[in-house]
Amino acid sequence: QVQLVESGGGLVQAGGSLRLSCVASGRTFSSYTMGWFRQAPGKEREFVGGINRSGSGTDYADSVKGRFAISRDNARNTVYLQMNSLNAKDTAAYYCAADLKGRYWPPTDSNDYAYWGQGTQVTVSP
Repeated sequence: QVQLVESGGGLVQAGGSLRLSCVASGRTFSSYTMGWFRQAPGKEREFVGGINRSGSGTDYADSVKGRFAISRDNARNTVYLQMNSLNAKDTAAYYCAADLKGRYWPPTDSNDYAYWGQGTQVTVSP
């Protein structure tokens, strides 16, 4: 069983930045591919970005490429999502997820993720 706890969400003005954190339980965090997803009201959950087990590889949705960055600290069992140049379209609940098998890259399919956090809300005001 893996527990994921996100933090760092909040209200920010357009053009601002936020950094989300996701802490995982367990001693095998370094063996998980990690992903960030988001879901806006009335919309489907969408892939934001993912990072491989070592942190040497990342992938991003086109909508956030160049603005968002994912990193991880395996010693702290933590994955981060740095979000810059935020706009109203980034308003959503953000979820981190753990892919224990890591069979596919890029890890864009939510069905490949076995464990999910509870989500943290990000609201961007105009």
